[in-house]
Amino acid sequence: MHRLSFLLVLVMGNIFAQGSMTINKILTFQDELNKKFASEKTSPLMAKDFEKFVALDFFDIDTSYSIIATFVRTPYETPFIMKTTTSREPIYVKYGEAHFVLEEKEWVLNIYQNQVLKIQSEYENYLFLPFTDLTNGETSYDGGRFIDLEIPEGNTIIIDFNTSYNPYCAYSDRYSCPIPPEENHIAIKIPVGVRKYNKYGENK
Repeated sequence: MHRLSFLLVLVMGNIFAQGSMTINKILTFQDELNKKFASEKTSPLMAKDFEKFVALDFFDIDTSYSIIATFVRTPYETPFIMKTTTSREPIYVKYGEAHFVLEEKEWVLNIYQNQVLKIQSEYENYLFLPFTDLTNGETSYDGGRFIDLEIPEGNTIIIDFNTSYNPYCAYSDRYSCPIPPEENHIAIKIPVGVRKYNKYGENK
């Protein structure tokens, strides 16, 4: 009986520790993003909006949207031009798929690799996950959001929607941003990550 209690405490302790690590990573993501937006050198904000900027508006953190997905590599995909908000034509390739369950439904999202970025040493492991969901146009940016990923070592990959962020086009029309492919639409609300931004300089 004492052994069972000890094992239960150990398991609960591990779960708590993992949850704390996840929350710390999300808070670090939020802090680094706010620092980027607060710096004139790295902020995508227009000058008039930059003067009013205090911090980005995030949904409440919810670790149930931090998903351990099954990663399926798709090595024989043909490179393609991903549509953007301008005439720019970046070349991507579908690198793999993330299979997961969320709100008792099975989902598959495509994960992409930019063919120009991959030849740069700092981005050689970088993967790109653009997606849309039912919050778009209401509480999140109309054009969908992005998640930055790295090439996984095994057959799982963490998709943490708490780290989803708006493309720079949400803050200024001087940017050209990828448009999430239709197959990466999630027909539920994903109420985590960065919220919609009011271009008059106030968060919504």
